[in-house]
Amino acid sequence: MQKQLAIFLEKAVHAHKLKKPFVVYKKPNENQLVFFAQHDSTLYELISFNDSGFVFCPFSEKDKSIIFPSSKSSIDFFEIPPNANSSQEIKQFKNTSFAEKKKHLTLVEKGIDFIATGAAEKVVLSRKEEVIAPSFNMLATFYNMLYKYHNAFVYLWYHPKIGMWMGATPERLLTVKNNRIKTVALAGTQLYKGDLNVAWGKKELQEQQFVTAYIVSHLNNELYHLTQSKTETVQAGNLLHLKTVITGTLKPNCSIRKVIRLLHPTPAVCGLPKQQAFNFILQNEGYDRQYYSGFLGVLNLNEETYLSVNLRCMKIEDNKVSIFVGGGVTKDSIPVDEWEETVSKSKIIKHVL
Repeated sequence: MQKQLAIFLEKAVHAHKLKKPFVVYKKPNENQLVFFAQHDSTLYELISFNDSGFVFCPFSEKDKSIIFPSSKSSIDFFEIPPNANSSQEIKQFKNTSFAEKKKHLTLVEKGIDFIATGAAEKVVLSRKEEVIAPSFNMLATFYNMLYKYHNAFVYLWYHPKIGMWMGATPERLLTVKNNRIKTVALAGTQLYKGDLNVAWGKKELQEQQFVTAYIVSHLNNELYHLTQSKTETVQAGNLLHLKTVITGTLKPNCSIRKVIRLLHPTPAVCGLPKQQAFNFILQNEGYDRQYYSGFLGVLNLNEETYLSVNLRCMKIEDNKVSIFVGGGVTKDSIPVDEWEETVSKSKIIKHVL
């Protein structure tokens, strides 16, 4: 079975050599691997959420929203062997520099000061960490992701005019099937130490409540039978998060496009109020997030839409890997703790390189 998986993934190697757009992905807790390959190298921008295909959308509208149209693509499937082991060899990368740490601490302190003025309740601040991986192997890295992060949306995406991205994101933006919508509020972070029965601090509980309340209030007028689950602790790699599932049925005058516009960027990747936090991020982070904290997935394919937030991801340029990590800042944030959270998140990606 492992040989068959390697043969299946060679489709990605072949498409990459031909500079043809493709994505290989699997949904959380599923064993079906999907290879979605565009027939030509055209860069198709997403114009309408009534279109069908695989979409890759940025954090900010200044970058292009891309679609691999289903009408111009082919799709193949493969059942991943359930009991295989991924490579256990861990490459040790150089620790982040003091200058990088100081820069992020200063950014977080600035965010806390911004919140103290009453301009926002929460702002999500991130950083980009670049590592050199001289022997980077696309398939080996993706293979490791598949087996280490079974409960994540795992993907390898490529377009010759945009580049290569890879990730294992724990967060769903939304799913839609038969007008039934499901989304999640995911916030709060702590290290997983072998037990899901953990205590959460005031800052993390408040952060989770911010995200849940925002989603519920913005969807309340757009959905019938809006319900939310009890908040639970879930594992994502070596981290734990707080998660609440929110469901409902689309009202006749509401569209997928409208729901996406209401949700994206969510308070889990941007902040509250959304516009004030968004402006602060663009003015102060000091780099372009591009597709980090955007969203990706299938749109109107086989009567289903499944979109994930692009977290725990990296951009690959030859042997340089850019890792994107961040965290939610509130009035109760402690800058050094926020820094350590980004370090923990970066290890998720480094663990598979």
